[in-house]
Amino acid sequence: MAPPLPQLRHYPELDGKTFLIGVGANKCATSWVYDYLHSLAGVTVSPLKELHFFNRQAGTPPAEESDLFALKRLIYFVRKEGDPAQNLASGRGFQASVDRVKMSYDVNGYFDHFARIVTPDSKTLCEITPAYSALGREGFQYMKAFFASQNVKLKLLFIQRDPVDRLWSHLRYRDQNTKDLDVLEAWPRMVEDAEFMGWADYRATVEALDDVFEREDMLYLFYEDLFSEPSLKALSAFAGAPFAAPESLDAVNETSLKMELPGAVLEGLSERLSVQYAFCRKRFGAALPASWRDVS
Repeated sequence: MAPPLPQLRHYPELDGKTFLIGVGANKCATSWVYDYLHSLAGVTVSPLKELHFFNRQAGTPPAEESDLFALKRLIYFVRKEGDPAQNLASGRGFQASVDRVKMSYDVNGYFDHFARIVTPDSKTLCEITPAYSALGREGFQYMKAFFASQNVKLKLLFIQRDPVDRLWSHLRYRDQNTKDLDVLEAWPRMVEDAEFMGWADYRATVEALDDVFEREDMLYLFYEDLFSEPSLKALSAFAGAPFAAPESLDAVNETSLKMELPGAVLEGLSERLSVQYAFCRKRFGAALPASWRDVS
């Protein structure tokens, strides 16, 4: 259960701004989207793509891990060669790391961070944390109330990908970043892990978002046609920015472990995710990419 909303200071520097929060999903090109939004006129992104602030407030994973990582990142910057004070003054990542640590003990630190990075040209402020997809209804209600404390407009972006393809990429990503993990041996155990599979539950995420937010404040996009001009124009318009062609279509933070999807794994994942396919076909209809598997 999310904690009660604390007393928050008002930040006049943010009055009239739009906050665009990417809430997922994992392995759906969110790092590329972050870079693209950074390139748009009037959009100011946090130097830290993923703040995990609302995971901490809602008590959803990876709350404790993200706080610990924030401390480790700050220690890294403090220990960098050169004078720490000068490094702090000149380093956007260093400054943002200090801000993120403050968020661990002072909820005002979130708006402090954006009030510090806002510029006269900023119309939209942005962060993208795919783990927000598991916040649930109460977590999203907390987020909505949190932003309602300021004179700002909150918009949310959720990107989906063929459920089996996304989960297979996520499994391989865990394999490449976890010592002694063999995805071909571990996948049956991993898909029984409620925390891990929470990020694969499109139905729970979309139903919570639809319940808490107005439709005009939500943008649902799909990985398979994300890089097309119509999708990018929709994203630019949603961000309140003029459309600009992307400087690069190269993948960012791509899963480097390449492995064909074995038939037995495909069958197991398809069965496990069949409810997600059925929900998305009903909810999004013709907007769903034709390339999505038919597992009915």
